[in-house]
Amino acid sequence: MTAYQPPAAYDAVVLAGGAARRLRGADKPGVRVGGRPLLDRVLAACAGARTTVVVAGPRPVPRPVTWAREDPPGSGPLAALDAGLRHTTAEHVLVLSADLPFLARATVRELLSALLVSGADGALLTDADGRDQPLVAAYRARALRRGLAALAGGHGSLAGLPLRRLTAGLGLVRLADPVASFDCDTWDDIATARARIREHGHVLDEWISAAKGELGIDLDVDTGALLDLARDAAHGVARPAAPLTTFLVGYAAAQAGGGPQAVAEAVRRAAALARRWAEEETEGERTDASGTGGDASGGDAPGRDSSGATLSDTAPDAAPGARPDAG
Repeated sequence: MTAYQPPAAYDAVVLAGGAARRLRGADKPGVRVGGRPLLDRVLAACAGARTTVVVAGPRPVPRPVTWAREDPPGSGPLAALDAGLRHTTAEHVLVLSADLPFLARATVRELLSALLVSGADGALLTDADGRDQPLVAAYRARALRRGLAALAGGHGSLAGLPLRRLTAGLGLVRLADPVASFDCDTWDDIATARARIREHGHVLDEWISAAKGELGIDLDVDTGALLDLARDAAHGVARPAAPLTTFLVGYAAAQAGGGPQAVAEAVRRAAALARRWAEEETEGERTDASGTGGDASGGDAPGRDSSGATLSDTAPDAAPGARPDAG
């Protein structure tokens, strides 16, 4: 690990298009892990960005972003990256895929610190097998623009070119992080991510993060102190998520001005999140029983509407075309 440097001011480009063929065409950025869409989880990790550009069709997200599209839509990760970069001005740019359930703000800081200390063109994560993950990386914007311009000039277009054509010409430093670099390409990956956040060492932090996002709270919660208080008050809490969640509901209601209506709305949103959380666990049990990755409706294959179009548990796919991976 490189010596720590304070994170630089940065912009973020999130590639959220693609056909998600290995998810049977599901809207991958909208697939939920821990009650939150994958895209929302990634946006939370890069919340410190000065400007965040999401390359995809617009959809509801928890914070303001700039939307962009490659031309033509579905023309691949390099074209998508180029389209996103056109809306950025920072010297340093975080480049992310939208399917990273375990990316954290701490990882973003580490990438930016490594980029500053090394003087390299980019700093990226490597996965559990040691493979480069160029869509979990921080880059110098000028290096990206220079490389993209050279490729566009040499090929006439960026359409269809794999991302490795760009990264092969850059000086890169690498950080090994098999957790933060984990991406969700298949229903098995989704099941793995959903199972991990429910493990004993992760479930409480994951739930509190999800509840804060749902309630619109940007607050560092001392869960240890709250649990100690709940234990002392209740002579040992059997279900620690309950008192923490009610605390967050009260805080959200207070921020909204208090009163019965504010409390009712905060309770409604937290309850809806809890239902989604429970539905995922039920879905996982059905998947274990059938041995196949299921959609949110519980079937072995997506349903169809009256026109024959495939339906899923999430919003329509953000963009047809090539999946935004490393090519």
